[in-house]
Amino acid sequence: MSCGCGVQHGHEGGGGSCHVSAPSPRRWYRERLFVVALGLFGLYIAHIVLDYFGVSVLGGLFSALYEYAGMIWLPMTIGLLVGGLIDRFVPSEYIWRVLAQHRRRSIFYSVGLGFLASACSHGILAISMELYRKGASTPAVISFLLASPWANMPITILLLGFFGVKALIFIFTAILIAIVTGLLYQVLDRAGLVERNTHSAVPENNFPLLDDIKSRWRAYDFRARRLVSDLIGILRSSWELARMILWWIVIGMLIAAAISAYIPTEIFMNYMGPTLSGLLATLIFATIIEICSEGTSPVALEIYRQTGAFGNALVFLMAGVATDYTEIGLIWSNIGKRAALLLPVITVPQIVIIGYFLNMIL
Repeated sequence: MSCGCGVQHGHEGGGGSCHVSAPSPRRWYRERLFVVALGLFGLYIAHIVLDYFGVSVLGGLFSALYEYAGMIWLPMTIGLLVGGLIDRFVPSEYIWRVLAQHRRRSIFYSVGLGFLASACSHGILAISMELYRKGASTPAVISFLLASPWANMPITILLLGFFGVKALIFIFTAILIAIVTGLLYQVLDRAGLVERNTHSAVPENNFPLLDDIKSRWRAYDFRARRLVSDLIGILRSSWELARMILWWIVIGMLIAAAISAYIPTEIFMNYMGPTLSGLLATLIFATIIEICSEGTSPVALEIYRQTGAFGNALVFLMAGVATDYTEIGLIWSNIGKRAALLLPVITVPQIVIIGYFLNMIL
């Protein structure tokens, strides 16, 4: 998977948030979202032309696309607005002050704060590396990195749009795996088996988080000028988040629609069914496919539709982050090789076991 996201540092009114990573400035016609939208428009024109001549080869593809778009437009819009709201009002110092602490509770805090990190899997990776440079401990960074792609608010809303209430299983599983993995990393950290953060950490005193929130609330200017300014800031942050993830979602929808339209169900049942071999095949597929975390959601839904194996959909979603070679490589170069290599070693067995269990009970 790759997604090419950077880290944004601070903006007026938001207290220095680093959640939505604005893509690097580029000419409008080179924007990924524009290029993907243009390609989709060209494909639609081809569909109209072919259909006019009685060739309906793209009919099934666009029928599936319309269905996916109808499912996600509302939760996606809500998710983007929530992401913009979080980016505008949650200061980055809340995150790095908590994650710098070498305590067991910091793992739980890191998972909770991951809920506030509105970015795709590699936007999260960029934020995680920035937090590490600011003094966050290795176990806390790993927990934050695992929880954020699937347990943050915008993606929760997106998955609910796709899977309904069952999406909560994905969220709880991501949180559970992030906590277990973070606690195991703490054990390894104390034993000197993973690299420790050599950057200057924030002192481990109690940061008065609630007091700071109360003081910010009391100091907030509720006059129209400030409200309009913050509304514009929220919409701008939502747009930056959209630029970062929407093109991946469109690509994921195209892949899922192509699977629905052109690949017989029998192939999925034979190779990616609700069996251990099917789980392993799904794991391999998730490891090699090049889609950002949001883009995997419609593909996971299609896997579930084709096979009825909810555990396989979970493995596809979770394993993509845990085995991503870009992610492992950046952890290797920024934190250390042991921290990087242990990530799939610790997480993949958890993912496969939970996926196999879900296939048995659902």
